Amino acid sequence: MVTDQPGPSTVDVVSLREATKAWFLISLQTFGGPAGQIAVMQRTLVEEKRWIGQQRFLFALSYCTLLPGPEAQQLATYVGWLLNGVRGALVAGILFVLPGVVALLVLSGVYVAYGDTTLVEALFLGLGPAVIAIVLQAVIRVGRKGLTHPVYVALAVASFVALTFFAVPFPVVVLLAGVVGWVVGRARPDLAGSSGRVATDDGPPPLVPDDALHAERPSARRSVVVLVVGLVLWAAPVVAAALVLGRSSTLVDQGVFFSGAAVVTFGGAYAVLAYVAQQAVDVYGWLAPGEMVRGLALAETTPGPLIMVVQFVAFLGAYRDPGTLDPWVAAVLAALLTTWVTFVPCFLFILLGAPYVERLRHNRTLASALTGITAAVVGVIANLALYFALHTLFEETRRVTTGPLVLELPVVGTLQWAALAVTVLGCLLIFRRGWSVLRTLGACTLVGAALHLATVAT
Repeated sequence: MVTDQPGPSTVDVVSLREATKAWFLISLQTFGGPAGQIAVMQRTLVEEKRWIGQQRFLFALSYCTLLPGPEAQQLATYVGWLLNGVRGALVAGILFVLPGVVALLVLSGVYVAYGDTTLVEALFLGLGPAVIAIVLQAVIRVGRKGLTHPVYVALAVASFVALTFFAVPFPVVVLLAGVVGWVVGRARPDLAGSSGRVATDDGPPPLVPDDALHAERPSARRSVVVLVVGLVLWAAPVVAAALVLGRSSTLVDQGVFFSGAAVVTFGGAYAVLAYVAQQAVDVYGWLAPGEMVRGLALAETTPGPLIMVVQFVAFLGAYRDPGTLDPWVAAVLAALLTTWVTFVPCFLFILLGAPYVERLRHNRTLASALTGITAAVVGVIANLALYFALHTLFEETRRVTTGPLVLELPVVGTLQWAALAVTVLGCLLIFRRGWSVLRTLGACTLVGAALHLATVAT
């Protein structure tokens, strides 16, 4: 239950038990990459439970967008911290990735054991198309509530165009959006912090006031403790593997490589997958070129961040070069080690930075910059939604470069009619029937599996 304790607080404003239940249910719905995951949290935390206000949610999202790593998982960790402090951050962040870890571990084993994923494809055919409908809902809702002035609408559109048609690097888009937000805030102070216009459909205010959410006074001592503990936990498994198995072990190579990748993944999974694929295939030889695509397909059909594909890469690489270990033992250990070094930095960034960001929340300059970034995030979500739709509805796409234009176009002849049918069904269930996310996913999964099995049978 929500408590009535006012003012800056280090006391839980939502019971940890109730929050844990909510995060567990959210974790089962985190399909479709960051766009779908943000949509689920928006719907559950802001609209249904009303534990956090819309603008506070977008403020946290803007900060997480600036960080390397999966922004949706970091957003969950941040909101968990606001609700229940460090315990809440750990619960929210761990539960956000746990179902995906388990699911992808099982699917990686199936792939290695049977050489294909036919049965898995039958089960998950409906999930990807259903997520398209969920993502469309997210773009509409977040855009409607986050773009509170025509200037920010234009900024969101510009960000989408820059990412989609000109392949402008994600960090550049975010940086420019922050600069534009700052300039707009200087010219129009009344727009800072999205105060120019309150969305008409924001609904009732949150049950937990902003000033009742968890807060900690930032200090050098706290920062040093968090930094040291975080770095030790991050490095410990890799050091232990090196001591037990030797520096030349595949597990150690993977631990070192993916630790570095974790701090350069600006722009989410898609921004770093090309780099990971090139290194994993050409440099380390952990898997074949086509297998990276199959791993991404599995990651897209399981809950959790898409960067979880690195777990599939590590599983295959260690299975094929286990050293002195049993191949299956090496594969499982490598998958878990890679997941650890990929996500521990996410907790470190949030727990280290959140108190400082919260302290600066009322700073007009920062508020103006983050408002610009929030607008850009809407464009980013729309771009990810388009990317996901292209790769879900079409088997093949082609890249076209004309001057400064860089377009990814579908190969029309490879349209997957079954996926299109399930997408239409998902849109009807969500937008016309008002079904919940879980109910829609369940219905679309059953229909998709039936269509796939019918196709195979014929």
